[in-house]
Amino acid sequence: MFHRGLTKVAQTTGAWIITGGTHAGVMKHVGQAVRDHALSSSTQGQIVAIGVATWGIIHNRDALVNPEGCFPADYEMDIEGQGRLSCLDNNHTHFLLVDDGTQGNYGVEIELRSSLERCITRKRLGNKDSRVTIPAVCVVLDGGPGTLNTIYNAMLNGTPCVILEGSGRIANVIAQVAGLPLFRVTIALIHQLMKKFFGQEYENFSHLKIIEWTKKIQDIIRMSHLLTMFRISEDNHSDVDVAILQALLKASRTSERLGMDCWKRQLELAIAWNRVDLAETEIFTEESQWKSSDLHWAMRLALDKNRPRFVRLLLENGVSLKDFLKDEKTLCELYREKPGCILRSKLAKRVERTAISMTHVSDEVRHLLGSFTQALYPPSDMSCQFDLRTEETSLRSKGSMGSQRDPGRDLFLWAVVQNNKELAEIFWELCTDSVSAALAASKILKTMAKEESDADEAEDMRELASHYEDHAIGVFSECHSSDEERARELLVRASPSWGRTTCLRLALEADDKSFVAQSGVQAFLTQIWCGGLSVDNPVWRVLICMVFFPLIHTGFLVFRRDEVIHREDVKNKDIESVETVTGSTLQTNSRNLDPSGPQSLKPLSCWGRIVHLYSSPQVKFYWNAVSHFAFLFLFAVVLMIDFHATPSAGEVLLYVWLLSLVCEEVRQVFYNPDGFGFKKKAKMYINDLWNILDVLFILLFAVGLTFRLTSELLYAGKIFLCIDFVVFCLRFMAIFTVSRTLGPKIIIVRRMMTDMFFFMFLLSIWVVAYGVAKQGILIHNDDRLDWIVRGAIYEPYLIIFGNFPTNIDYAAFDLDSCSMNGTDPLKPKCPVLNENLTPAFPEWLTIIMLCVYLLFANILLLNLLIAIFNLTFQTIQDNTDRIWKFQRYQLIQEYHTRPAAPPPFILFSHFYLFVRNVLLSRASIIRQEFKSEELLSWEALMKDRYLLSTKQEKNQSMERRILDTSQKVTTITDRLEREKEASSAAVVQRLARLEEQVCQSAKALQWIMDSLKSQGFGAKEAQPPTWSASDESPETLIDASEKMDRNHVKACELHYPDSKLRRFPVPDEKVPWEISFSSYRPTCFTPADGGDHVDGSESEALDNYRNPRGRTGIRGRGALSRLGPNRSAELVLTRIREGQRSFLEYLAVWDESKETLSLPGGALQSDGCLLVALERTIGKTMYEKLKAKVSEGTKVFEGYVDDCRNTDNAWVENTLLNIHLDTWSQFAADINSMVAGSNGALQWQDVSSKTRLGSDQRDSLRLVAKLHNRKF
Repeated sequence: MFHRGLTKVAQTTGAWIITGGTHAGVMKHVGQAVRDHALSSSTQGQIVAIGVATWGIIHNRDALVNPEGCFPADYEMDIEGQGRLSCLDNNHTHFLLVDDGTQGNYGVEIELRSSLERCITRKRLGNKDSRVTIPAVCVVLDGGPGTLNTIYNAMLNGTPCVILEGSGRIANVIAQVAGLPLFRVTIALIHQLMKKFFGQEYENFSHLKIIEWTKKIQDIIRMSHLLTMFRISEDNHSDVDVAILQALLKASRTSERLGMDCWKRQLELAIAWNRVDLAETEIFTEESQWKSSDLHWAMRLALDKNRPRFVRLLLENGVSLKDFLKDEKTLCELYREKPGCILRSKLAKRVERTAISMTHVSDEVRHLLGSFTQALYPPSDMSCQFDLRTEETSLRSKGSMGSQRDPGRDLFLWAVVQNNKELAEIFWELCTDSVSAALAASKILKTMAKEESDADEAEDMRELASHYEDHAIGVFSECHSSDEERARELLVRASPSWGRTTCLRLALEADDKSFVAQSGVQAFLTQIWCGGLSVDNPVWRVLICMVFFPLIHTGFLVFRRDEVIHREDVKNKDIESVETVTGSTLQTNSRNLDPSGPQSLKPLSCWGRIVHLYSSPQVKFYWNAVSHFAFLFLFAVVLMIDFHATPSAGEVLLYVWLLSLVCEEVRQVFYNPDGFGFKKKAKMYINDLWNILDVLFILLFAVGLTFRLTSELLYAGKIFLCIDFVVFCLRFMAIFTVSRTLGPKIIIVRRMMTDMFFFMFLLSIWVVAYGVAKQGILIHNDDRLDWIVRGAIYEPYLIIFGNFPTNIDYAAFDLDSCSMNGTDPLKPKCPVLNENLTPAFPEWLTIIMLCVYLLFANILLLNLLIAIFNLTFQTIQDNTDRIWKFQRYQLIQEYHTRPAAPPPFILFSHFYLFVRNVLLSRASIIRQEFKSEELLSWEALMKDRYLLSTKQEKNQSMERRILDTSQKVTTITDRLEREKEASSAAVVQRLARLEEQVCQSAKALQWIMDSLKSQGFGAKEAQPPTWSASDESPETLIDASEKMDRNHVKACELHYPDSKLRRFPVPDEKVPWEISFSSYRPTCFTPADGGDHVDGSESEALDNYRNPRGRTGIRGRGALSRLGPNRSAELVLTRIREGQRSFLEYLAVWDESKETLSLPGGALQSDGCLLVALERTIGKTMYEKLKAKVSEGTKVFEGYVDDCRNTDNAWVENTLLNIHLDTWSQFAADINSMVAGSNGALQWQDVSSKTRLGSDQRDSLRLVAKLHNRKF
């Protein structure tokens, strides 16, 4: 677990690992982790592990000394002979050796190591303007006293520490006391824990060392924001990297220096380690307020590193995709940063010598979607380019992406071309045109799958294409169930986001049969099929009206407009009845405002009804079916009865009829309403089987007609025409595709024909094998090719159908049925004969060969063919309805665009179209436009419903329930463990409070007894025994905890500021003067240039001054100006800033040299000299203005201040004043003008916990906020 987590952290972030460098303890484990990663990783990058060790404790260190220099050094570990010394761990990558001239002294390197770590952590990340520094984390595994010093120094430098509980020794000691109240962490307790976890090593520890370690452990526990515990156990499945990230986030929350920049760094680490759970709980909290622009870099990083959950989290926390993609450069770089993307490789081939732009991306996407679409990224004023060779991005001109662009569409397309399902799913939910987006993704992925060479990758693309087809089906089904009319508009609406194409066209081009086969699309196709007629009309009524059209004026046939008008009338009557009851006219007024609504429709005229009847695709189909049947009848009559040397009138009519069919096929090729282009249109035309039969029919007819008009080839021409008749009869089967019963059967027949074609290869092997062998055995040297083919192929083929040969045995041989020498062209050549003219071939062999042939051909192969047909039937039968519905569109489209007149009268329509479109050049295509915004809003609502229902269905599945149950059990287990730990800690605290109350009660009783005694009420009985005043009594501990004020922490820090002196360690229990501390030997420090210099001996002057809060670990004046109290004063000038919310602000002074803010005031040279300190900090002008107001200020605080400069004999006392300005007073206006004219030297700042003041002044500001009832 430790190895895995450590290597993950180092690998994902490029972190350096700094250890003691020796082959022992945690350093050994680190070395093993580095070695294992180097052996298992195929990447070129290595983990950097730096060992900082003391030169004097290294075993075999002489081997590292080479006067001539040697890299790498030749060093061998000798663990058995190292003794008290230590060997370097040879798995570390670098070493830094520290030599102070001593031998065998451990811990010499700690000071240098702390300085090195402090130097590294102060380096800024990124540019010089960044305030984010390099983060560092101290991970503690096991460890001894030296490790405790390392932890202490690291935490003093602000470095968070992760303690691996259960790893042993000092890590366990800290883990044991981390949850206890500070007054419970005593010298005696540390003694017990050291003895428990260090074993025999404890005997070497002195009492003074235990005191020092107790003080350090107390300080470590006090810095709880830098301390993180990680329990190593079998039940804990988390990695160390989680604890490290938690430690960084925990430290960031209490950081006073870095603010938002530090949070950005921690978010970057969370993204790098893909810990979205920690980001949700630790970074994106209610307290943090993020702007969209502040998270753009995080969104870019999450996209580059493929972190879908982080992308969703960022979107939930306010990232605006429109602002994120405002600059086209961002989208360009996203396409550039994916070298493994298929589109990226195609772009590299396309623009080898030029810079790539979004126009090039648009061209490639148009190739994937189809040429029928328009460019998704048309050329704009700004063209972002990047060179694929140098990977440098540049902008030709300034500007931004068009305001009409859909950022969800852009990122969805970017994710789809990478075949990234999770990211594509997120951005599809953000697309404004979701159905078109899903169908476009299906088309793109299927096209990419055809071009992909990797079979697995292609299969993944096809699966993702099917997934988005299901999305399109789901959303459109919701739309159709909600509003059928709007759903139909959605099908034929030209989507500007996807190349001005429609959903229906995208589904057809993507071959999305399931989408086209759903009921909503089929209902729309049925409506198109019926044209202006109602879909409820029976077929027999339509057929009758086709012949007796006057019946349409009698109501015998219902038209769609009549249905619309009828529905509108019923709706109006219902509304009028409601208005009659309620008295409201709102709905009537709203209907009158829409002149294009259904109420504006008028009934069809007589001529309009005729036009609607005969322009209906359904009626066109029926007339063309009659025309095809009539053409076949005329064709058959000409071939069998009326075929003469001179064409008759019926034959001439046949040729004119054929000419009309040819003209119609030419019109279908050149008719291009969708803008496919002639090449694409011709390809689509030739890919249709029925069109292939049309072309074959026309070619054969042309050849036959040419031969027929030549007298010498008249009969040959008739043969071609007869064959052509067969082809046209097969083409006539297309008429039956409209039938729901026969249409699917034709599909099955076509698939079986394909199976049979490949089956013939197997059958031909057996036919040829048997036929050639039989022919060779029976016939000797027959050179007639026709009889060779007959004997070797034709006869074996007939045997399969039961036509058994008579020449393979002697009984049925007839000499008259064959020719001896093969001279008779009408008879086969006789087999090899004996002298008595009987067959000489081995009869037994030919019969066995026939039996074997029949066994394999008739039984095996034919049954195999039946099995193949059955499998094909079963396979296709399940999908036949779907396939038929998909192919039904082609029939409907053909007759929707076909002229109304059937052949041969269609020639007049062709002439009219030629004159109108070619000679007059009139456009005939008018695309209907719809209200896009309203339609897309409605579609988005339906998409949300679909996603909600899908989520609910997924949550109700058995797999999801099992997973949710498992997660809940894990969560409950973790919560119980945390509650157990918390409850144990709470019990300890409650016992401590109870013990404290008992001691206070004992003291109160003692005080009562003393009072009674002083008044003469003596006790007649002996006084009961009380606790002794020993150093470790419970009363002593409680007294110490009472007298040890919380504001006496900095005064006891081991390192005295601005010097190399160390305080004598004073644990919390030994701070009060009343507590005996016989080992207390503090250093006396007074600067030599001061008047109160003490040389270290006891002085009466020092004894006259005693720190009122207790011991500090150092005597003398220290860095303060005088013995005793050193007074200072601070002024907090506040005001209320009005707005949507009122904010409390304070006046801060900007220190240019230190680049920090501070409160006005400072040290006082004598009592009552606050004005002098103010003049020194805020300037003379502001000082003169505030001089009269100081006496009116509110004294917020006055007393002892916990300062790191305090000593046993000198301390700091502070007075805090607050002057609050009336917002509308003239005095406040004068102050504001002075602040505005100070050029930043004076600034108004919000009173909040995020203010950039020192810790002491932050405490002062907290008191002022409390005074004004403001949250800090």
